[in-house]
Amino acid sequence: MPGGDLPCPAMARLDGSGVLARVRRQELLMGLKGLLLCSDEKIVRVVRRTLGDLDISVELCADAGTALRKLTRQRYEAIIVDCADDGCSEVLRSARSAPCNKQAVAVAIVDATVGLKEAFKLGAHFVLYKPVSSERAKSSFRAARALMKSERRRNMRVSVELPVVMRNLEGGANVKVTTTDLSEGGMAVNFPKRGGASGRWQIVFTLPGSSALMELPAELAWQGTGSQAGLRFQHISPEATLRLREWLKQNSPDAEQDDPPIRCQLTDLSLGGCYLEIPSPFPVASLVTLSMRAAEMEIRVQGMVRVMHPDSGMGVEFAQATAEHRAAIEKFLVALSQNRTLLPELFVEPEGLTSEHAGDKFPLADSEDPLLQLFAAEFPNGDAFHEALRKQRGTPGGAAVGAHRAHA
Repeated sequence: MPGGDLPCPAMARLDGSGVLARVRRQELLMGLKGLLLCSDEKIVRVVRRTLGDLDISVELCADAGTALRKLTRQRYEAIIVDCADDGCSEVLRSARSAPCNKQAVAVAIVDATVGLKEAFKLGAHFVLYKPVSSERAKSSFRAARALMKSERRRNMRVSVELPVVMRNLEGGANVKVTTTDLSEGGMAVNFPKRGGASGRWQIVFTLPGSSALMELPAELAWQGTGSQAGLRFQHISPEATLRLREWLKQNSPDAEQDDPPIRCQLTDLSLGGCYLEIPSPFPVASLVTLSMRAAEMEIRVQGMVRVMHPDSGMGVEFAQATAEHRAAIEKFLVALSQNRTLLPELFVEPEGLTSEHAGDKFPLADSEDPLLQLFAAEFPNGDAFHEALRKQRGTPGGAAVGAHRAHA
């Protein structure tokens, strides 16, 4: 599958006759679905009501054994576990290892005495503290739903035959191939020689109805038993991502409406990243796209969440993008630094959970950027992090590299 994992084992055995595509189409036509492991009736009522308001169906499991059986047979967009129930950690671990649920958003419901790190070690993306109120649950699950939809969108594929030129980046010859399907993360192609699609490539093609040439780096994601191979895109710019996403939406009858971008408050900005105040931040290692506007300027940047503080905010490291993107961020930063009364507008959209192949796109934090240094440092709690962030704003070194406070 382009840019993704095989679905549940029962689906993985299907051949390329179109049956698999029909199964995936049926999945996309179904609404978002969550599995809930909880024996507390009060919590169950709150969670059911909240998810119902967000158009997310719920399958309730009273014990871990039932949940584990369901996880091996069905796909869920969310796994919600009350950590007071026996077997909760096993259920979360099983979700991470099950092929059809490894990208499901995991929500842990915990006592107030449980530390954030402990909950995240269990494999949770979001943490909901007891007592579970409707207001807090709705805020957390709204953010979770946006992430759930982004994961579904990344898996959406459109069957299409396009001529593609594959330029070998390791000195080999160029190859002309034809696609069989296209997704936001990659494409499946008919490769003339089995085993020959390995290595790094520059994929060149034009989307139907568009005159703009798409040139995207890619690598081999999988090799079929015949001539078919899957290619995974790498280092796609925000503009190319948006262009590809819009084409897929227009050409897929099954595409669902994304949640609108979430408005948040920019508090700190450097060339390498930013810190945002947001009531329901996305989990660490989430991929996001930021839209920043100020005066006549508007830029879109991709990034990864490096630090997250529940009910408070998150720190985002920008992707190692092109020199043009870096120049745009620098121009934006200079404008804010020169006019402290200028209030930027900032919106964030989740792009999905990190895949195992995102490390080269988001390397470890640049040691010369003080803001990224804070993201990489260890702090006992969120208060300690925010205190260090406040101290950094007042240092000449921080100002020299562009740390910025947007005053409300």
